[in-house]
Amino acid sequence: MATDFSTNYERKLSALGNKVQEYIDSLKVKAEELIFNGFPDKIVQLNNIIETSNFKNKLSVNVHQDLNIPIPAANSGNTSDGLLPAKRIKYTNNRIASENSIETNDDTNNYLLSPIPINRHVMELVAVVKPHIRSLVEDANMLKMWITVMIPKIEDGNNFGVSIQAGTLAEIQSVEVGTSAFFEQISKYYVARGKLISKVRKYPYVDDYRHAVEELDEKEYLSLCLMMVEIRNHYCCLHDIVLKNFEKIKKPRITNASETFC
Repeated sequence: MATDFSTNYERKLSALGNKVQEYIDSLKVKAEELIFNGFPDKIVQLNNIIETSNFKNKLSVNVHQDLNIPIPAANSGNTSDGLLPAKRIKYTNNRIASENSIETNDDTNNYLLSPIPINRHVMELVAVVKPHIRSLVEDANMLKMWITVMIPKIEDGNNFGVSIQAGTLAEIQSVEVGTSAFFEQISKYYVARGKLISKVRKYPYVDDYRHAVEELDEKEYLSLCLMMVEIRNHYCCLHDIVLKNFEKIKKPRITNASETFC
């Protein structure tokens, strides 16, 4: 009975091992296809995108957009200093209640409820850049796995090729982490813009907040253009470093026969 269990267990392990090996073999094929064909195609594609007007004329493109937040009339319930009326506190039956010192009219309520449009210029650029960010992260992850599965077991001596693998792997990991940070940068832009717009809505007479929104939009537009260039550069660097060290990455250690022959 114990023998049957042991035999079945070994067969199961063998079947699972075969599936893992199939995955590793397919990973190697996909990674090499990516290196020799995928990366060059991607670099050419990114170069073509960077040469389009949205990216090439990034310093002259007008990215400003109307916030749809008008400056209320003087009698719309704002105080003399241009701020919305403060709330005063009163005590009634030992309870604290707050009420507006001045009631706002219908026009003020309308602009407070009106939607604020997103900057379409920035949004269009995000739609172009974001898929390439995701693609680079996925490609870097595949290369990382490809090198990892080819690292030989630890032995004494003859580790020059292994050190090349480790250096290349570190470079790929750096690209992966740096590119992933682009996602966070985009989300932080939306959060920062939302906070500034809430200030514009709360203090419509303060022009500094309106200009701050415009400056933020310009900064993000330029950052997105630079992101695309950086993505292209990352692809070029990965392609270059892998090709230069391809043989050492695939065969980090020479055989004893080759060593003797040399």
